[in-house]
Amino acid sequence: MKRYLILEDGTTYEGTAIGAERESIGELVFNTGMSGYQESITDQSYNGEILMFTYPLIGNYGVNRDDLESAKSTCYGVVVHEVARRASNWQMNMTFEEFLVHQDIPGISGVDTRAITRRIREHGAMKAALVNTASDVEFEKLRQTPLKKNQIEESSTPGPYPNPANGRKVVVVDFGLKYSILREFARRDCNVMVLPFDTTAEEVLACNPDGVMFTNGPGDPESMNESVLQMIREVEEEVPVFGICMGHQLFALANGAKTTKMKFGHRGFNHPVRDLETGRIDMTSQNHGYAVERESVANTQLEITHEEINDGTVEGLRLKNHAAFSVQFHPDAAPGPHDADYLFDKFMTMIDDFKNKKEDK
Repeated sequence: MKRYLILEDGTTYEGTAIGAERESIGELVFNTGMSGYQESITDQSYNGEILMFTYPLIGNYGVNRDDLESAKSTCYGVVVHEVARRASNWQMNMTFEEFLVHQDIPGISGVDTRAITRRIREHGAMKAALVNTASDVEFEKLRQTPLKKNQIEESSTPGPYPNPANGRKVVVVDFGLKYSILREFARRDCNVMVLPFDTTAEEVLACNPDGVMFTNGPGDPESMNESVLQMIREVEEEVPVFGICMGHQLFALANGAKTTKMKFGHRGFNHPVRDLETGRIDMTSQNHGYAVERESVANTQLEITHEEINDGTVEGLRLKNHAAFSVQFHPDAAPGPHDADYLFDKFMTMIDDFKNKKEDK
């Protein structure tokens, strides 16, 4: 069955339908990873986006139940050059195409993903649609349909839940978290309580946490309600905090910096990031279409700690006057390199040092 990928600039690409039969409209973005398609599709940071993989063959090792990053995908579509005819892996439970149907995700294969990627790199991320007919009506519908603004509300947990253990008490504020974040805390025996995105500082601190994590998530950080930024400001006054991706951007906004939409974002697992204090360079996993404005950090209590080597994007911040830091990339690295997972250990050390200083007073 034919399916078309149409872009808001009038471009049409004809291919073969895969996945769910329904049509879809979203922002078209590309991911440069050579593997990790299952983790990417179930990453809530792709909520509302049509995800295109630049690697030419997708699905060769199938899908399994252990590598999910959320129970239900919220991306709006998938674009690939070729789907593997035969998948083989001892862990797989279903094929890539079966997974798309199971998750109700429409997709298209047989298109020139390299050409589409070059177009996005030149003109920037844009609205796109997966449709069964490429008519003027469909193009007009695409142009008239606004992109969604409430992705975090859709992606966050509706209520609190624990991930219990016997170690440090950590509250995780869920803006669209990846399971791999919880796995990293579990490896460190942290007693975790996950709270919704709209939780108050009073509710966070009522859990008596040793530290608080602000997670990744989808969408424009500046569309977030001021009450969320106020919660961050109040929490960082009381306990150590660590922000990742969307959590990094909200942490920046809460402390006086600004964010801006990138031309086509960073989405992949090979982004080199420099630690400005040590000179250390890590290869990182990234998924973001917005970034902190470097100039806006001046005249705040924030200090830039990390930057992307390729384009100078602000990749890390810390507060000069509180035990609080954040990074734009994903140190949980699922999928991706594990160069930066030491940041979870840094958070553990920050928690312990903060507690010791408090007890010494």
